[in-house]
Amino acid sequence: MQHLDLQVIEQALTWSRNGETVWLCTVLATFGSSPRGPGSWLAARSDGRHVGSLSGGCVEENFLERLQDGQFEDRIQIVRYGDAQDGPQDSRITLPCGGILKVLIERLPANSTTLDQLEIMQSTLRGQRHLLRCVNLSSGEARFEVDDGLGPRVVELTEREIVQLRIGPAARLIIAGMSPVSVACAEFARTLGFEVVLCDPREEVFEGVELPGIEVKPILPSLFISAGGCHAATAVVALTHDPRIDDLAMMEAVCTSAFYIGVMGSLQTSKLRAERLRRIGGLSDEQIARLHMPIGLSLGSKTPAEIALAVMADIIRVQRGRSRDAL
Repeated sequence: MQHLDLQVIEQALTWSRNGETVWLCTVLATFGSSPRGPGSWLAARSDGRHVGSLSGGCVEENFLERLQDGQFEDRIQIVRYGDAQDGPQDSRITLPCGGILKVLIERLPANSTTLDQLEIMQSTLRGQRHLLRCVNLSSGEARFEVDDGLGPRVVELTEREIVQLRIGPAARLIIAGMSPVSVACAEFARTLGFEVVLCDPREEVFEGVELPGIEVKPILPSLFISAGGCHAATAVVALTHDPRIDDLAMMEAVCTSAFYIGVMGSLQTSKLRAERLRRIGGLSDEQIARLHMPIGLSLGSKTPAEIALAVMADIIRVQRGRSRDAL
C-alpha cells in the first residue's frame, strides 16, 4: 500500500529528474487545532502543480499563489500560518480553533545533491530502516543519521539551528488471528494510516466478512512473521485467545525488530502464557519483557471496539515514544 509520504517524495523525485526545481514543505509544528500533524509533506513545482497537503486547503492555496509569484526563492524559509503577528498577511489564512501552522519550506534545485537526498528518502520509505533527516536552518544543508523510528516526527534543536525529521517505512500492523476484536482493530489501524495484514489459517473464519483495505493471508501468522513480515515500524498483535495461534506468533515476533508486540488476555491468562512461553517456547526473560500483556491501555474496555481502541492507543503511545506515566 503506497502511503502519502511515499507519493510526495516519488513525485518530487520525478520532477527533479526532469530538471524541475522542487519546493518541499514540511509541517514543523502546530499550535491549537490543525488538520495535519508535524512531519506532513507537500511538494510543489513553480507552476503550482503539487502533491501532498499541509492543512485543509487554505494554506496550500496561499502558498501556491505566492510560489507562482516568485516569493520563495530563498534556499530555506520558515512560515507561520494563522499567526496574526508573524504569519502571511492574508485574511483567508485561518486555521480551525485559531490554530497556528509552522512550515519549513525548502527550495531544492534539480542537481545531484537534491537527487541524492530524494533517492535516499525514497529508499527509506520503501525499505525497512529508519533515518533522521537533519536540516540546517541557516544553510539549508541536509544530512542523514540512523534512527530507531520511535519518537516525534519532528524535533527542533533551536540552539543548534537544526531540525530533525524522522523518515521510515509505512507503519504496519500484523494481526494474528481472526476475531471480532481483530476486525475492529484492523479498521481502526487502517484509518490511522497503517498497512494492515491479518493472518489466520482458518479460511472459514473469513466467510461473509468484508475487510476493504486490509490484506488477508490464510496462513499461520507465525509463518508470515518468520518469512520477513516484520520491520522496525511493525506492530504485532495476537487477538484470538487461541494459544496455537497467539503463542506461536509471539515466539516469532520477539525475534524481530517489531516496535510493539502484544497479546490479548487477562492478568492470570498472561501469567500462564509467560510461563508457557518460557517452558515450551524457550523465551528468555528479556524476550518476555517485550510482550505487552495484557495488551492495550487500561480503559475498562468491554466491547470489541473498545478493546481495539485500547490496543491502537497503546500502539500509538509506543510509536510516539511516550511512557504510560506521561499520559
